[in-house]
Amino acid sequence: MSDTSRDIATELLDAALMHVPFDGWSDAAFQAAIADVGVAPALAKGLNPRGAIDLAAAFHRRGDDAMVAALNAQDMSGMRFRDKVALAVRLRLEAADDKEAVRRGVTLFALPMHAAEGAKLIWGTADRIWNTLGDTSRDINWYTKRATLSGVYSSTVLYWLGDDSLGHQATLAFLDRRIDDVMQIEKVKAQVRKAPGFDRLVKSAESVLSRVKPPKARRDDLPGGWTTPR
Repeated sequence: MSDTSRDIATELLDAALMHVPFDGWSDAAFQAAIADVGVAPALAKGLNPRGAIDLAAAFHRRGDDAMVAALNAQDMSGMRFRDKVALAVRLRLEAADDKEAVRRGVTLFALPMHAAEGAKLIWGTADRIWNTLGDTSRDINWYTKRATLSGVYSSTVLYWLGDDSLGHQATLAFLDRRIDDVMQIEKVKAQVRKAPGFDRLVKSAESVLSRVKPPKARRDDLPGGWTTPR
């Protein structure tokens, strides 16, 4: 079979996952995957310029893809929106079927030199959840929704890594509590909006916040946009 007819990137990731529990997302795991797949090191490096870091990122995005596919297959008619979000996070955890690979990835992206990459991946997960659930916000809420869900998702993953309860029931209960906390914040915000003088405050802030827009095109980095006032 020629290299042109093979999905070498996928083969390298699958091979690396056999070594990650022992070597982590390291150069040793990357080199072992190259040897297992039997491809030229130059080709493997061309597909993954940063080596194991690129493989770890690809593993995370593979989980996102599986989550989106599973979420799209669900019948969510009649579900509360908070339950849809909880379902999406649960499906994302289920998509991460190799807990040790996730644990090693958390360790890798906790390092200062890779922290930005880790934040970008978590943001990407939150972005895909909101997009799949049909989010249409085009203002500052676009950012706050993803920032809030990023916090919920990342804290739930950390809890899940240490959870040995049957069917990860403790993690699901933790997730429900985190989402309930977010909903309580939304209730407080709604009450604040009814306070005397709040309308004047909002109007003064809107002149600034209305200039904040989501990116026009999907990018593989932390999104951001600031429109020029007309």
